[in-house]
Amino acid sequence: MTSAAPRRLKTWSVVGDTRRKPTEYEAVTGNFHYHFNRTPAPFDLDPGSEINQWYLKHREGSLLQAPDWEGFRDPAALNYRRYIALQHDREVYAEGVVDHYEALDHDAKLDPAWVSVLERVYLPARFSLHVLQITSLYVGQLGPSAYITNAAFFGAADELRALQWIAYRAKSLSLSHGTQLANTESTRRIWELDEAWQPAREVLERLLLAYDWGEAFTALNLVVKPTLDALLKEAFVDLASANGDGLTAALLQESRVDTTRNQAWSAALARYALAHNPGNRGVIEQWADAWRPLADRAIQGLAVTFADAPSPLDAQSVRERVTRSVAAFTESWSS
Repeated sequence: MTSAAPRRLKTWSVVGDTRRKPTEYEAVTGNFHYHFNRTPAPFDLDPGSEINQWYLKHREGSLLQAPDWEGFRDPAALNYRRYIALQHDREVYAEGVVDHYEALDHDAKLDPAWVSVLERVYLPARFSLHVLQITSLYVGQLGPSAYITNAAFFGAADELRALQWIAYRAKSLSLSHGTQLANTESTRRIWELDEAWQPAREVLERLLLAYDWGEAFTALNLVVKPTLDALLKEAFVDLASANGDGLTAALLQESRVDTTRNQAWSAALARYALAHNPGNRGVIEQWADAWRPLADRAIQGLAVTFADAPSPLDAQSVRERVTRSVAAFTESWSS
């Protein structure tokens, strides 16, 4: 009786000739963007159509290039199912924090002078988060690999989650300190007219015009978002805590978890780009050098408002706090 021939391991094309079963993350993500580097045009339309020309110019034609973007992996290995499960648990926690502070009648006990700072700085921040969300969606839409697209789209969802909690705080505060706090037009006037917000508005509105996907990624994920997140989710947390606003501080700290995860994949992608094409270093550094002064001016404009709180922080200490945070993140991908 002859023995059966040994069974050959199956090759799964989604992970190359590795003779291993792909993970769930790889199975639903790998090689999903069939249209990248497809000739004569990405999509089954006239090659001269506007959408094909846009992708060819701003994605295939980006200054940021790598031999194979499919090799990148999000350190969190998130797919849609895992992201939803993760954020469901996080929302349960956040809702528990809110219930705790509401039971203490927290907002009614806040100093009106502190509420004025929230009205001027914290509540209009939701407009900035909208821009970060839109730009994240653009980076994902033009990303040359679904491993990049998914991470960027989940980043956009993070921004939506954060701004929804700011909207909740606006309504909650309005019940004790005036209906104007929940009035979108009142908050929008601060965003559009308050001198402190104008440098931030400039960098964010310029961000919407960064069409090269590589520049959009660099500007958003490596410069602008880390800078604004350090201001709001670190320095402003300290300010809120110093002024007895534990609820605002707790919600921002909870959102900081998303920032940490976002920075992990952003740094990983930057390192991947640098490792697989040494020429990318000059490209990324040139973009970062162009965007950093705009982000710094945004912090300078907003930092002065911290001195208006009943228990203030001086602008210089706020800027130094943000600078340290951004420098640590930059070190994680640039060295």
